[in-house]
Amino acid sequence: MQEEEQLALGVGSVVIHPSFGKGIVVSDNGASLKIYFLDIDKAKDLDKSFDKLDIVQSTAPQMAPIDLKDIESLFVEVMFKYLDPPVNIPLGNKWLNGKLVITPGDPSMQSKEIPIEQFFNKIIMLRDRLRVLEQNINTHEKLDHEDRIHLQQYITRIYGTLTTFNLLFKEKEHQFKGAGGGE
Repeated sequence: MQEEEQLALGVGSVVIHPSFGKGIVVSDNGASLKIYFLDIDKAKDLDKSFDKLDIVQSTAPQMAPIDLKDIESLFVEVMFKYLDPPVNIPLGNKWLNGKLVITPGDPSMQSKEIPIEQFFNKIIMLRDRLRVLEQNINTHEKLDHEDRIHLQQYITRIYGTLTTFNLLFKEKEHQFKGAGGGE
């Protein structure tokens, strides 16, 4: 990494470290950069003179202070783009090792069995992707307030439709909530 590139690494720059893997610059501390490395799930301070970083994407340093909302937005985007869901959502005990059986109305056709854990994981993935969509809508720069509210209503209705699957969740706090539940 050349000296000019070192100075051009602002918050949000993506780099690859030979030992720690892919990382994102989260702050510039003067003589060092704090970089969050996805592979090891830790932030490390690296001296700006460290010349073994490969720059994947360089973001110019910002002179203006960073708004907390910008940091939160970046964190959510990085978390959902690069990491597994941050919370382990447990399946209700009575469903463990169970299976979902889908039987067609035509008796000549074969039934389909799916492990309930696999089905439950798909529901969790759907919810996580809905949350990312919701976050993107709420932070999209080209949508005005009215458009955001309009699109948010559809997401709330989707959450309401998914309440059918609440019986699978072990903990009530992880269940889907519709318009009345504030989800």
